[in-house]
Amino acid sequence: MSRIRDISLAPSGEMKINWVQRNMPVLRGIGETFQKDRPFAGLRIALSVHMEAKTAYLCRVLEMGGAEMYVTGCNPLSTQDDVAAAVAAGGIETFAFHGCTMAEYEDCLCSVLEKGPNIIIDDGGDLVHLMHTKYRDLIPGIIGGCEETTTGIHRLRAMDRAGELAFPMVMVNEADCKHMFDNRYGTGQSVWDGIMRTTNLIVAGKHVVVSGYGWCGKGVSMRAKGLGAKVIVTETDPVRALEAVMDGYEVMPMREAAKLGDLFITVTGCSGIITAEHFETMKDGAILTNAGHFDVEVDMAGLEKLAVKKYDARHNIQGYVLPSGKTLFVIAEGRLVNLAAGDGHPAEIMDMSFAVQALSCRWLAEHRDSLRPGVIPVPREIDRAVAGIKLSAMGVEIDRLTEEQTAYLGL
Repeated sequence: MSRIRDISLAPSGEMKINWVQRNMPVLRGIGETFQKDRPFAGLRIALSVHMEAKTAYLCRVLEMGGAEMYVTGCNPLSTQDDVAAAVAAGGIETFAFHGCTMAEYEDCLCSVLEKGPNIIIDDGGDLVHLMHTKYRDLIPGIIGGCEETTTGIHRLRAMDRAGELAFPMVMVNEADCKHMFDNRYGTGQSVWDGIMRTTNLIVAGKHVVVSGYGWCGKGVSMRAKGLGAKVIVTETDPVRALEAVMDGYEVMPMREAAKLGDLFITVTGCSGIITAEHFETMKDGAILTNAGHFDVEVDMAGLEKLAVKKYDARHNIQGYVLPSGKTLFVIAEGRLVNLAAGDGHPAEIMDMSFAVQALSCRWLAEHRDSLRPGVIPVPREIDRAVAGIKLSAMGVEIDRLTEEQTAYLGL
């Protein structure tokens, strides 16, 4: 039995799903193939990804392949209730509703795992964590899973190093057709979509501090520069910091950037990036946002403790008045700004990311007898297939190596 906010919202969610389906030609083609081949016949898939329209369409594509789907969201504020209603109305058991408490969020995660999945699709690692801590008795039924995001892969690698990962997990985030496009172009655009629609403020001329210069940070910085911002990057990795310098950005420690920034965007996948020592030196009116997976990059507990007053400044923006009298503003409670304050990545970008997910799940099903526990890279042929289909859908043709060239390169 699904657990959603309101089934009557389904028509609105269906309209959103129809829109993204039209703009996701790669996943649409994969769905047609799955419908013929039924690679997931007899298998149960548990999915925890941001419950919005692109995810809903992925669920339907996997269902076309014969999967019995059980789905939930991976963030209490990113679920769109009308989309969850549409998924449930379509017959997929759905456990997700916007604004749930952390206890309710975990209960939704548990609901999909209690169905005894054979394949897990995770975004951030919460399903895998619960499977290893609360549902170990169900592990023998797991073929494997896929992880969508950087934060989740950090968690998986730590488990793998410790010898704790009990089943194979495909690192979807590290596929070229995921991180090079989703993390850079998807995050780069959707973060600014969320910030601008929520604040209704100009970006040009502002000092924008981007914490982290991985693929997501590169995208956020690139779009900030295009909007006319003066971009400052903070980093702990000397190679990435050097890259940011050569890309034309100022690079400095957060203790210095905190004094200059008008708008802060954390995108590190780590905790404690902006803390009390930084809050106290920030400008009056500074805006804090997070584009990392979990709400731990901006120290919200520390800000709550420091503030003498807290109020709603605008929908999805809270003001925190400090003892000095200045006010800091936080968007979406420090949660993932592009989803908690927006619609997430563009459909054309998620077309590639979710195509990699779908094909990786099929690969797991096909190779179930030869896989061992641990983290697994996405097979190169999946990356190349997705890129090729995407180019074809865009009407782009490329050269092909001749037999002589292939021999010359030793391929």
